[in-house]
Amino acid sequence: MNDDARTNIGTPAPTPAGPGSAELRDQVERTRDELGRTVEALAAKADIKAQAKEKAALVTEQIREKTGHAARLVKDKTPDPLLEKAAQAAEQMEETAVKAARYATDQTPDPLLEKAGQAAAAARANRTPLLVVGAAVVVFLLVRRGRGHRR
Repeated sequence: MNDDARTNIGTPAPTPAGPGSAELRDQVERTRDELGRTVEALAAKADIKAQAKEKAALVTEQIREKTGHAARLVKDKTPDPLLEKAAQAAEQMEETAVKAARYATDQTPDPLLEKAGQAAAAARANRTPLLVVGAAVVVFLLVRRGRGHRR
């Protein structure tokens, strides 16, 4: 490659002004358009992350549809008295849980509640190290248990 060709990279080549020049320009433009579409199609095929997101969205939508359909079938086939009893039982369980939570909060000393809140905040802030330590403890216990069975 000579120096003149290197310095003209990216600059348009002079176009001939003859009778076939308009035809050549049209052909070049069509070729550029086709090449652009081909590059876009190849880029879309190579974008694995986008394909995975698209597939996950499709599967999620299918699951939602099937779950909704199953819920409607169950509700349609369940007798009304049973539905009413289930709703009442759920309501009673919720009330009992609220009462238990209030009782536990009322009976727990304030300093202990504050410490528990601080511990929860620290755990949320340091989630990764806590998970690593927890995993290490589990591995240690499994190894120790495995050695105990060999003796």
